[in-house]
Amino acid sequence: MAKTAAGRSAGRTGAGKTVVALKGTLRDVRPPVWRRLLLPGTMTLADLHEAIQAAMGWHGGHLHAFDVAGRQYGDPRTLDDVADETQLTLNGLLRSGIPRFTYTYDLGDNWEHQVLIERTQPAPDAGRYPACVAGRRNCPPEDCGGPWGYAELLAAIADPARPEHADRRAWLGEDFDPDAFDVDAADADVAIRFGRK
Repeated sequence: MAKTAAGRSAGRTGAGKTVVALKGTLRDVRPPVWRRLLLPGTMTLADLHEAIQAAMGWHGGHLHAFDVAGRQYGDPRTLDDVADETQLTLNGLLRSGIPRFTYTYDLGDNWEHQVLIERTQPAPDAGRYPACVAGRRNCPPEDCGGPWGYAELLAAIADPARPEHADRRAWLGEDFDPDAFDVDAADADVAIRFGRK
């Protein structure tokens, strides 16, 4: 079976008859940063990690883990004492009745996302998933210090009188707008990550 750029089996991208709508919201970031994803129920937590990374605009260079009802899931090749994230599908989560769980990216910066299972629906066009269909606000940049560092970064770029303003703006780039979000660009990134046409 062909592999996607994310290393997942290409058959999983369109293989489910049920699509799961999930909303992932960053904790401790105000105003909220969130993404709504539609994924086939056959996708695993490992696939969800890739979809969140793409939709948020992150590159996946840090460790991650899921906390599902107190049980840790992740990549056992990189983390100790975790269940294998490739073994739990979204359909499995649905069967368990768990409505929400936590996804943490970058165990140093500690970007915690509350992931809410919103609903399921039939998949009229299986080739269209996974997809990012909505969201709010720009993703915080990698390595900015987590929610607290990001709050400091936003304060610095908002106030030209602050001594660190020029350095922070240069580090971010002049084009960074914390309020911006382009759903079409986010969905295109998801499509690229999964080799979706």
